[in-house]
Amino acid sequence: MNKPPEQDDSNNRIVGVTLDEESIGRSGPDIEHERAIAIYDLIEQNLFAPEGAGAAGPFTLHIGITGNRLMFDIRREDGTPVVAHLLSLTPFRRIVKDYFMICDSYYQAIRTATPDKIEAIDMGRRGIHDEGSRTLQERLKGKVRVDFETSRRLFTLITVLHWKG
Repeated sequence: MNKPPEQDDSNNRIVGVTLDEESIGRSGPDIEHERAIAIYDLIEQNLFAPEGAGAAGPFTLHIGITGNRLMFDIRREDGTPVVAHLLSLTPFRRIVKDYFMICDSYYQAIRTATPDKIEAIDMGRRGIHDEGSRTLQERLKGKVRVDFETSRRLFTLITVLHWKG
């Protein structure tokens, strides 16, 4: 059986991420910490390949919310525009709301709950995060090829944009 040739993805990656400051609500140190870690982890290891743009990376990504849309402004490392995608936020609203509720429960549980209870809440939190990541991958299908870990880190950044403290 012949396997298709492996794609060389060494340049299909993000080397810089910015979040639209206008989109970010006021947040505390926990949220700022989550944002910094997500950006660091994303840049450290990711797969990000805009489809059909004939674009060779590496890329920079500017994420923002404009109206009720999520904006992915994709550029080459030198700032040359590649493509901007606007995605409806509607498919994410329930997931983000559920994610914030379970995160609140998790942070409260850390202070007072038993280890078993904390672990159960954390499993639920990871499950909702995974659902958001899969939703993002589905919304990007045909636009940008991303692996699951990249999608997870991007979903974390999307939740930061929704955080209104």
